[in-house]
Order: sequence, then structure tokens, then C-alpha cells
Amino acid sequence: MKLFSKKEGKKTEQEKVAARREEVLATGRKFKYPLQWTRHRVVINTILIAFVVSAMIVIGGWLAIYKLGMTDDLLFRITKIFPIPVAVVDSENVRFSDYLMFYRSSITSIERQSGSQIDENSADELRSEYKRAALSEAEDFTYALQLAKEYDVAVTDEEVAAEFARHLKIGGIDRSEEGFIKIIEDNFGLTKSEYERMLYLTLMKAKVEMAIDENANSISNQVEKLLSENGDNYQAVADTLGSAIIYEETGGLVDSKNLDGGRASEAIKLQPGESSGRFVSMNGDGYYFVKLINKTDTEVNFVSIKVPFTEFDKRMTNLRDSDKITEYITIGTQPTE
Repeated sequence: MKLFSKKEGKKTEQEKVAARREEVLATGRKFKYPLQWTRHRVVINTILIAFVVSAMIVIGGWLAIYKLGMTDDLLFRITKIFPIPVAVVDSENVRFSDYLMFYRSSITSIERQSGSQIDENSADELRSEYKRAALSEAEDFTYALQLAKEYDVAVTDEEVAAEFARHLKIGGIDRSEEGFIKIIEDNFGLTKSEYERMLYLTLMKAKVEMAIDENANSISNQVEKLLSENGDNYQAVADTLGSAIIYEETGGLVDSKNLDGGRASEAIKLQPGESSGRFVSMNGDGYYFVKLINKTDTEVNFVSIKVPFTEFDKRMTNLRDSDKITEYITIGTQPTE
């Protein structure tokens, strides 16, 4: 045990600085952990707020889409980005954007034409009818896309472009692309890409119907054979095949711009007594044969035979009867085939 302790010498300047630094650091340590805790809480609160906002957006979007039945432009654009389903057809999702596209293309022209001439109750009924038709149409095309995979059917970009170019000249009018786009925007509320989507689906469905409808293909072959054997006598073919085909006469000159599935526009290309041969209707619902009787520069008189496609509709009816179509929105009227 030491009775005397050694007296400490005076501190150097360096030691004094080091001691002072330690005092400052010690004081700072008192605030270090409270600041870390505060920062931690800020991060947690930010995450919670982001989660709540995201949940509100999801719930609001779900209500707008599936409960309120909104069809505005913003919702249309959102559903084009996100593949939100509006229904399921035999395990294949029906795109909400397709449903809205068909609905808007139908209701836009009606609303602009009717304006204030229609009362609100009638307007609501009309919207309900067009929503039902649009949803059924979207379901049809979705099923066609599913069958296209099964039957290895495809539609190329070139085919869509060719169909778009053909639509530029519907009715014998040589429109510019800019002018035509303005027409579809004003009358159907669609952009060029959306209109091309409709053309793509229409072409695909027509190709699928041609691939699956063995009965229509067989009957159309019979029509070709009979026309060849009797000198293009359409009435004789109609008498032979009866209800298997649809025979029609214009009964006189009609406008060559008629929207009749492409018959008038095909007839104007022919010479009197000449037959067109088989072609698919513009809306893809069957085969047509047209024979020109006579024409002027703007009018045509013709007879026609239609071989309707039926197999696709039979399959869609079977899916509905078998409860293989599930719809996520509720529309007043029920689908009809």
C-alpha cells in the first residue's frame, strides 16, 4: 500500500484539446439515440401513410370499376395499362379495356346525336343496353382469342394495316388517314391504336369462325359447286339448299355505299351477270356470294347468298349454359345470343 501518491503534472495543450473533444462527444451522445429513434419513427410513419394511400387507391379503383360502373376516359386509360379483368370466359380473362372500348365506341355516337333530346331514364336504359352488348362482345372476342391459340390462328400487323387502309375507302370515299382518325375520334371516341385493336379482334374472330365452322365451309363449297354447274343461277341454288343459306335480292338499284357486310361494295366492282365468288362478310359473321344484275356509277342491283357462321355462337351458348362465364360487374339486362 502506497502512503503517498505521485502528484500529476500539468496537462499539455494536446491533452487539453483531447479532453475537451471527449466532453463534446459525450454531450452529443446524449442526443444520438433519441435522434435515431425519431428517424426510425419517421420511416415507419412514411411507410404506414404510403400503405394507407395505396389501399385507398386500390379500394377506390375497385369501387369505381366493379361497383359504380364508371366508364370515364381516365378509367379507360388505366385499364389499358393494367390488365384488369371484367369477366372470365372458360378460364380466359376478359380485358376491362376491351369492354370499355366497345361500350365507348357505341355510346359516344349515340350521346352526341341525341344530346338533350333524350330524358335521363331513357338514357340510363340505353347505357345499360350498350354496356350489356359491349360486355357480351368482349367475351366473344376473348373466347375467339382462346380458340385462336388452340387452332393456331394468327392475325399479322400487315393484315390489320391492310384492313385499316380498306376502311379508309369504305363507301367509295378516298379519305386521308388524318381525316379518318378524326372521324373515329369524333364519332367513336377512339384513337387509331384502339380502332386497330378492334380491327385485330374482328379479323381474329372471323379467322377462328372459318377454322372451326366445318358446316359453313361444307355448305359454301356446295354453293360454289352448284353455281358452277348451273351458270351462276343464285335462285336455283337457294331452291336446292333451302334454309341452309340466306338468299336476298335488292329488287332494284341501291347505294353502293350501303353498310351491308360488304356486298354492295363488292358488287360495284363486277360487270352485269358476273359473280364475286366466296368472300367473308366485313363483320365476319359468314360467307357471301354476290351476283351483279346492273349498276350505275353510284348504285348497284344484285342478288346474294349468305352462308352464316353458327358454330362459334353454339359454343358461346354452351359456355353460358354450363356456367363457364363469370362476370365481375352487374348489368341490368341479361346476355342474349
